[in-house]
Amino acid sequence: MTVVKPVKPEEKSERSPDEALAAVANVEGQIREFVRRDVVGTRKPQEVGDLGGNNINFLIERVAGSSIKEIDNLIGELQTVREFLRAEGERVAREITSYAQASQAAMSSAKIISDSMGEWKASVGAMRAERR
Repeated sequence: MTVVKPVKPEEKSERSPDEALAAVANVEGQIREFVRRDVVGTRKPQEVGDLGGNNINFLIERVAGSSIKEIDNLIGELQTVREFLRAEGERVAREITSYAQASQAAMSSAKIISDSMGEWKASVGAMRAERR
């Protein structure tokens, strides 16, 4: 490991911009090496089988998790709407059947009244003819 020496104030002014960039790059390289060796090296190595199944599932859940939740919510809402529309369709069918029955009863009543009025009219006409 390379040890980075502190820069003295008088040395700062003597460095060119290229030398300063090289020093910064050297420090960044050392930090990367430290992270690779100490942080990444302490992780538990995974078996090839684990890499395929667990990581893919984790990545899919992470990337598509919120989308899947939204789709599940949308499916639930659509099922609710479908049930509502089915119930409303049944209600409208019942209303139409009830209206048809009421209409048929009204037509039958109107026919009976019309026939009765025809009979009364004929009897009134016959009574008038007899009086004359």
